[in-house]
This record gives sequence, C-alpha cells and structure tokens, in this order.
Amino acid sequence: MAEHEVTVFKGYPFRVGEQIRIDDGPRAGDWEVIGVSKSKVRLRCPVSKREFQWDRFCYIVETKKQEWPRED
Repeated sequence: MAEHEVTVFKGYPFRVGEQIRIDDGPRAGDWEVIGVSKSKVRLRCPVSKREFQWDRFCYIVETKKQEWPRED
C-alpha cells in the first residue's frame, strides 16, 4: 500500500481545574475546566463567570506559558 500524508486528531483529555485558551471558533477565549464526563466538558469564563456544558470538542495544539485570562 502507498503511504500518504495523513492528519491525525485525538480528543483532548480535559482535567478539572485546567486553565485553557481556545484560539478560534465560536468558543474562542479563556476558560476554566470545571467538569468532565465521558462525553461532555463544563467550562466557566474567568471574566463573566458564566458556565457552559458542551460535547467534548477540543484538540491540543501546544502548551505554553502566557497571561490568563487575556483581555482581547
């Protein structure tokens, strides 16, 4: 079989207490992970304190030190 360049994605293993940044899309911004189940993740905005529960959706791109929450 011929080899091809393939992009591989894995679901991110969220951990309660993590501080995360989503750089694009409708959920862009800074979030704190406050709940995790097999199929859902519950996030809280550190500025407004609003909470949302969504189907798990993120994939890790990189880990780095940066200001959190950012004002942008």
